[in-house]
Amino acid sequence: MTDASTTDQPGSGRLRLARRLRTLTGVDEDLLATVRYERSKYTALGGVVLGTSVIAAFSMWNFATEALGRVSALALIPTVIWMLFVLNLDRWLITPQANARRRVGPLLLRLTIALFLGAVVAEPLVLRIFATAVEERITDDRNRAVDQLRSDLVRCNPVPSRTASTTPAGCDRYILSFVSTPGGQADELAVLRSDADALQKRVDQDTKTLGALDTEVRDECRQLIRNASTGLLQRTSECLRLREKAKDYRSTHRTEENERRLAAMNGRISKIEGKLTTSRGTFLKARASRIEQRIAQERAKQKEIGVLERMRTLDELASGNGVLFAGIWLVRALFVLLDALPVMVKFLSGESAYERLLAIESNSAVTIHSQKARLAERRALADVEIAEDAIEQEVRRSRAESEAAHREHTAAMHIRVRQAVNSLEDELRRTSSV
Repeated sequence: MTDASTTDQPGSGRLRLARRLRTLTGVDEDLLATVRYERSKYTALGGVVLGTSVIAAFSMWNFATEALGRVSALALIPTVIWMLFVLNLDRWLITPQANARRRVGPLLLRLTIALFLGAVVAEPLVLRIFATAVEERITDDRNRAVDQLRSDLVRCNPVPSRTASTTPAGCDRYILSFVSTPGGQADELAVLRSDADALQKRVDQDTKTLGALDTEVRDECRQLIRNASTGLLQRTSECLRLREKAKDYRSTHRTEENERRLAAMNGRISKIEGKLTTSRGTFLKARASRIEQRIAQERAKQKEIGVLERMRTLDELASGNGVLFAGIWLVRALFVLLDALPVMVKFLSGESAYERLLAIESNSAVTIHSQKARLAERRALADVEIAEDAIEQEVRRSRAESEAAHREHTAAMHIRVRQAVNSLEDELRRTSSV
């Protein structure tokens, strides 16, 4: 039988690729060599991990380009970072652990993390798939907003018919400022027209009255009477009276002056109407220019479609269409499951021989470490006991030396006392013999 260590030597590109894929699963190649028939399983699992990280990278690329509003090399930075993060996170989630299947808590935690990560990865991809419908809806909404803005600006900035005009309701945000407006001329024109109408009524009444008087004068003055004294024909006294009455009426009612005033007023009205027409045309041009400026500002705010705007629009589309709603959530669920696939494949499959070997190796390592720890503890305790015995012996030796010195000192004192006593006795003998 060929040795296991010689069957997976990096002699070809295929073997090197398989080893790199298995590295993504966190397996130990030396331990896996014992059950080499499971290499294909972990190689495939490494491919799944790599695939989910590539999907995550594509998702981040779409997200970054939409956030920037264009395709840029700067989008590669978050794309690469996100790919490496997802790759390492999935590697951590599926790395075999000894006796892991006995603990439900870590399993649920890893599955929860994988599902949440899949939801984050899925959203940009869903937006990419439904980008056409979303962009069409956003374009329509923006056009409607611009049209509504134009309508509000026209409604809230009508051609002034007088100097002081009331602001329409709800127009606080849509009032435009103008250098001049035709409101003052409109007020003057309204006053002139009112005065001219009143004067016209008076002139018409006077004209009607004078017409009736002139008719009476003509009818009466056609009749001639003969003067009795002279025998000549002459006007009647009633004719003369009516003529005087008409003359007095013209004089007292100032009919000719009123007609001249009315003609002057009508001329003034015509002139003001011409100026007002010109002023209104200028105002309409200025209003159109200001409205276009506001519209341009509004369109400038609508430069690029942002991610949040896309998400909001997608939810609005889904809320009004059951089929689209189901399709969106099916696509989301698909990408969530794809991203959670490594964890699901790892923890929902049966326990492999490699994991049993890993558990044995782990338990053995724990046992060996425990024995080494106890041995080190016993050595440490023995060293402590030896040190304690050495200290006790040192104490006893010091105590014995101290006691011997004390006895020597006591013996020396006794000798000195006996010598002093003997000297005293000798001195007393000499003294008594003398």
